[in-house]
Amino acid sequence: MQLFLKPASQSANDYCMTPKPLISPSILSADFAQLGAEIAAIDVAGADWIHVDVMDGHFVPNLTLGPPIIKALRGHSSKPFDVHLMIDPVDPFIAAYADAGADIITIHAEAGQHVHRSLQLIRSLGKKAGIALNPGTPAKMIEYLIDQVDLILVMTVNPGFGGQSFIDGQLGKIAAVRRMIDKSGRHIHLQVDGGVNVETAPQVIAAGADVMVAGTACFRGGPAEYAANIAALKNLG
Repeated sequence: MQLFLKPASQSANDYCMTPKPLISPSILSADFAQLGAEIAAIDVAGADWIHVDVMDGHFVPNLTLGPPIIKALRGHSSKPFDVHLMIDPVDPFIAAYADAGADIITIHAEAGQHVHRSLQLIRSLGKKAGIALNPGTPAKMIEYLIDQVDLILVMTVNPGFGGQSFIDGQLGKIAAVRRMIDKSGRHIHLQVDGGVNVETAPQVIAAGADVMVAGTACFRGGPAEYAANIAALKNLG
């Protein structure tokens, strides 16, 4: 299973010039009554990853998708499962989501006292490790974590609900994180989640993101429209 698509010869400075952004549709916007079929449909439609939002009803208001559900869904797509844990405390659940079939596990910088140790745990389980930044969390939060991450997620809405409006003020943070990644010389994806659609995606890409999470923009119109929805976002890159 190929997670990261950058050629080995590509330099960090060229990384933000990837021709097409990766699209990770958020199944939070799928039809939950037919979730397996929805994942299969979005896979065939051209999704690069499958974004799974996990909420605990504590760190964020809503409650979604425990490990048994992830495990049950795993057989419906061979694409990487991009699992975003909005859980506090997060450490007790990391192994369960890894065992359930997560390929990338992203945690919040605010969701534990020892986030460096949490990232080490994810990587020790053979998974790609991501760190997420809430809108009010500064980019400098990851300065001493960047050697432990494979992905940095900038939230452009406050986490907990789908369908929110994009927070324009986060574009400067995306650009700041891109500079940090390029300076590190490491292969790290820069992902953006929240209010991403055909209007906001060009700004996100220009700021330096190479992975876009999109829920409503991917799943609107039903399965017959999924391929066109994803293509519309990819062709903005």
